[in-house]
Amino acid sequence: MAIKKITVLYGGQSSEREVSLESGKDIYHSLKALGYEVQLIDYPKNFFIEQFSQEDFIFIALHGADGESGELQKILQQKRVLFSGSDHKACMNTWNKNTCKNLLKKNNIPTPKWINVSSLIAMQRNLEDDFFDLLRPFKELFLKPAEDGSSIDVFKISNNKDLELAIESCINSSRAFIFEENVDFKELTVPILNGRCLPAVEIRTSESFYNFNAKYVNKDTQLLEFILPNDKKNELEEICLKTMDVMGCRGWLRVDLLQDKNNNFYVLEVNTVPGMTSHSLFPKSAESIGLSYNDLVNEIINTK
Repeated sequence: MAIKKITVLYGGQSSEREVSLESGKDIYHSLKALGYEVQLIDYPKNFFIEQFSQEDFIFIALHGADGESGELQKILQQKRVLFSGSDHKACMNTWNKNTCKNLLKKNNIPTPKWINVSSLIAMQRNLEDDFFDLLRPFKELFLKPAEDGSSIDVFKISNNKDLELAIESCINSSRAFIFEENVDFKELTVPILNGRCLPAVEIRTSESFYNFNAKYVNKDTQLLEFILPNDKKNELEEICLKTMDVMGCRGWLRVDLLQDKNNNFYVLEVNTVPGMTSHSLFPKSAESIGLSYNDLVNEIINTK
């Protein structure tokens, strides 16, 4: 059945609301230009599942838990309403970093070593503690929420003072976190569109890592085409496509990775609803191979 009527869900309640609002507006204008009947709905305050049927199509432009946890996708699947991107099971696999990394490890996909903790409240604040033995040897670690985006509550830790400050600075220390080894060399991302990898993008920032400021505040963050010899390019794409299959993703997604000084790749995480502002990573990669923003949007909604 040909898609005619499309609703773009944007906004949400996450730390990435402003990015979602911008993405949603850009997608809305693109769909209008493509000739679709389209409306914008600020989620969740103006969203009511009862107003949708199997004749509708939902373009999910929500970041964070609203659009990536799988809860919305489950509701839409139960109502048999078509929507963009991966189904609820795939989103559940990717949204929780511990779940995602366990799946990666089980399927022999390289990912940085990590430890999962249910809370930071009673956390030992000493890097010499036996708790950290699984990650040794290390110079630096990352502390990350098990479930969140936009680098909120993400800290780089090299000593006990950093650890103490990170725990004290967390917005919500009672939720689950992971401690993850730092693979220090290059940070990159690979967009995947309908089963094919778009050109990898290398991220260079003046920050110590690709944090909130690097993403949304600083003007000097560089998004560069990641040039590789053919054998390494094929290796990178194989890792990303295997990651997509293992997670059960479909349509469009973005795989974030690190490369070490020996040119080995490590999967950090998977984004099932990448940003779609005019300056976001996914459209930038598509543009580099001559795929316009409108063409990209059209491909996303016409996933087979």
